[in-house]
Amino acid sequence: MKKTRFTEAQIMGVLRQMEGSVPAAELCREHGMSSATLYEWRAKYGGMNASLIFEMKAMAEENRRLKRMFADVSMQNDLLKQALGKK
Repeated sequence: MKKTRFTEAQIMGVLRQMEGSVPAAELCREHGMSSATLYEWRAKYGGMNASLIFEMKAMAEENRRLKRMFADVSMQNDLLKQALGKK
């Protein structure tokens, strides 16, 4: 997954500037990003504060870990079924 070059605090700052009636085009030029990125951030993080963003990222990481664990257990289960079925 591609890492962003902006931290959560920077993203929140840019979104606050946007809410403060700074034009989107000016924000994009100032921070060197595309308008699509700005609107994606607004859709994803709009109305959140920094602690909620941190919680969301922590939950996403926990989800990735649990999915990986499930895949490992599922693979082990399939291998056991194959081994027992051949006898």
